[in-house]
Amino acid sequence: MSASFFRTIWAIFRKDIAVWWNNRRNVTATLIPPLVFLLVQAVGAVAVGRSPVALVTLDNGPQGRLMQQIFHQADVFRIMDTTPQQAQTLLDNIQVIAVITIPADFTQRVEAHDPSPVLVRVNNLNLDFTNDIRRSVPDAITQFYQAQGSASPIKVTMHEHDLRQRDVELFQYSVLPTISLLLLLSGIVTSSMATAREWEFRTVKEMLLAPIPRAAIIIGKMLAGFATTFLLGALVFSISYVLGWTRPEGIYWLITILILALIALFGTGLGVALGAALQRTMSVVGISVNIAFYLFFLAGGVGVLAFEPTFLQNIAAYVPLTYGIHALEQAVFYSSSDLFGRDVLVLGLTVLAALGLGVLSMRRGIAS
Repeated sequence: MSASFFRTIWAIFRKDIAVWWNNRRNVTATLIPPLVFLLVQAVGAVAVGRSPVALVTLDNGPQGRLMQQIFHQADVFRIMDTTPQQAQTLLDNIQVIAVITIPADFTQRVEAHDPSPVLVRVNNLNLDFTNDIRRSVPDAITQFYQAQGSASPIKVTMHEHDLRQRDVELFQYSVLPTISLLLLLSGIVTSSMATAREWEFRTVKEMLLAPIPRAAIIIGKMLAGFATTFLLGALVFSISYVLGWTRPEGIYWLITILILALIALFGTGLGVALGAALQRTMSVVGISVNIAFYLFFLAGGVGVLAFEPTFLQNIAAYVPLTYGIHALEQAVFYSSSDLFGRDVLVLGLTVLAALGLGVLSMRRGIAS
């Protein structure tokens, strides 16, 4: 290829980057929806991750203190140590979901091997919170008996074998799908608007009259869309890394970058195709946002896909973003390449199809 071909690509690339950078509203509109969604996820995780509970410890004996310590260490409650009166007030004002009371004779009963009830009062306003308490309190009592060792009247041995080396917080688990949404949304919106703007402002005629290859126009616009999209995604991912939300290690850094790039390319191809087809900036914005969010939700972006209804899992199997999210989670959270070949193959073929669709739409738009 001649040097003029690459100069043309570079000129179109620089022009689109400059337009994108000067139009800060578009950058903001691309960033805000995923970041707001991430904020909602964070608030939701705080609300449901650990239930607020008032703990009333009336027994100052060794067994009572041990039981109190185990409740604090259970990591499933947000414990507030209170008096009976304070606990009742908190429960009445719906500031705690339950009141757990360790009775004054708890140590005496345990040492006498008598039944030693721990009293639990639950506000069953929400089944999710209620079931958390119903499951967690018996678990804490089991840990109490295990902690007593051979002195325990009930012999309990617990052994945990984790399938994965790392525990991932609920909020952390939502970060990668949200970054995928950002990449897809930015790719579609940025590329579709940059492409549609050429027809809306009639600048496409100037390019067609210029002695430049049409292939250079298409490649330049796609490269600009990809660069801006990948830049935003990499920036947000870097921030999440600094904050400790995402921590890929070793070779999995390269895998993470590859998957982020493939998702950005997928969004770019769709955006160019959409912009060339509609040729109106106002039209492409609304449709782009809807496409990105529909793909995100259909890919199981708001939960664990394996636990979603069967019909959604069946739909998600045909959504390319599903494979991007899966590959990112395996690489970033679990340092695993499980089904990596499948994920990259599906994403790669989808990227080629999206870029091909974008090229076809641009050529047809230019020809017309």
